[in-house]
Amino acid sequence: MLRRYRSAVTQWLSGRPSARSTVAAGLRMPRLPSLWWVRGLLAVLLILVNLSGSVIVFCLAALVVPMPAIAHQDGLRVENLVLAGVYVLVAIVIGVVRGAMITSSATGWLRADRAPVDADRRAVLRAPGRLAVMQAALWCVGAAGFGAFNARVSVRLGLLVVVIVLLAGLANSAVAYLVAERALRPYARLALASGVPPRVGIRWGVRTLLSWALGSGIISLGICLAGLTSLTIRDVTTTRLALTMVVLGGTGFLAGGLPILLATKAGSDPVRSLRAAITQVNDGNFDADVPIYDATELGVLQAGFNDMLRGLRERETIRDLFGRHVGDDVARSALASGVQLGGEVRRVGVLFVDIVGSTSLAGNRPPDEVVALLNRFFDVVIEVVHRNGGWINKFEGDAALAVWGAPVPIEDMETAVLRTARELGVRLQEAVPELRAGIGVSAGDAVAGNVGAARRYEYTVIGDPVNEAARLTDLAKDVPAMVLANATMLEAAPDEAAHWEGLAPVVVRGRSTATEIATPRAG
Repeated sequence: MLRRYRSAVTQWLSGRPSARSTVAAGLRMPRLPSLWWVRGLLAVLLILVNLSGSVIVFCLAALVVPMPAIAHQDGLRVENLVLAGVYVLVAIVIGVVRGAMITSSATGWLRADRAPVDADRRAVLRAPGRLAVMQAALWCVGAAGFGAFNARVSVRLGLLVVVIVLLAGLANSAVAYLVAERALRPYARLALASGVPPRVGIRWGVRTLLSWALGSGIISLGICLAGLTSLTIRDVTTTRLALTMVVLGGTGFLAGGLPILLATKAGSDPVRSLRAAITQVNDGNFDADVPIYDATELGVLQAGFNDMLRGLRERETIRDLFGRHVGDDVARSALASGVQLGGEVRRVGVLFVDIVGSTSLAGNRPPDEVVALLNRFFDVVIEVVHRNGGWINKFEGDAALAVWGAPVPIEDMETAVLRTARELGVRLQEAVPELRAGIGVSAGDAVAGNVGAARRYEYTVIGDPVNEAARLTDLAKDVPAMVLANATMLEAAPDEAAHWEGLAPVVVRGRSTATEIATPRAG
């Protein structure tokens, strides 16, 4: 039992629910503490706050604030104690019952296991204020009752009691508001996870000012009250007045700081969570949503950050998809300088790979098996091409076109293209032995740019190297290595040339002159 209590108190102080997972109101959130447990803890805390306030009121009235001299003072003090005991018990019962009703109405959507709407969110956010108003009402009734009870002996005494009880009641109500707000924070966080309603309650600056006024400010009023009372009561001793000042000043120093502490933490906790989320975003984690449990300007700031983060996630997703479709280099170039139709002449390296017998493959195998086989094939192609600095310009069913040198120039381009073709020929035979593919390689000047219309276009490479690579691919299907390259590329790649051997020149389709070709050496 003690361990459970410590756990609940720790969660309340930190504002974090337990680490166990559940699905509540359609959102995946950490499991919340039991509603009955939170109600009990909140009731105990509010009772302790108000009992402390009652003790302070009695000490101030009986021992500190100068009171007018009356007959049978000791008997009146006993009568006030008995009346206070009775009223405190009645107020506790009323407060516990009414507080349970308030928290129950604020969390009805959770018990009904449904997603919260704006009315539910407002109910959760307004619950601390309603609890504080209830506390203030009980203190006001007590002030009126004790004032009337003492006024029958002395009107001045009755007025002093009313003022003391009211001041203490306002201070306790402020503390009750901050305590309730913190206790209900996990439920506010869950309610606001799917949206923040229009501003509910007071602004953050007003809340801070009220925390000071109902904490230290009321103590200052108490000191003023003691001074005014001393002026009207002629027989107040210097010792009694000094004791009054010391007690009120000490109370203001110690107890007056509690509302400020709670109010400060209520503001610093969201700022710390926001700063932690910003750090995660800087590290590349775009899933770092900030939990929202406040409807003041801080809550709006948290909601704005989450909206911005959703936009960043969407943009990153679009950018990733864009890069997958057109290649990372093309995507970065488009994002940096925009997109314009047209092209420019660039020296490029081109690799064309085409599967042999794809028509019979599609006719002899189930469609899902064909797709799985093609995905394995292209996975190898993409991995080898990207590792050597190229990018896949397009897929054409059973073929793929890889490009180097556009839109971003690449050093030692011929070496990279030739090495890719040689490695790809070996890797495809090892990784996808069910398929045979011809690979053709060429390099030269081509037009690279965006082709199409304003509403639909693609980045592509057009020119003689592309046509030649496609023609060499057809011829490569008849050589053992199934790889052919324009032999003139070897002159610009002396290190890679040692792995290739020349073949007899051929006249490729669409040309009238012979082209020197080369293929990887065996072994």
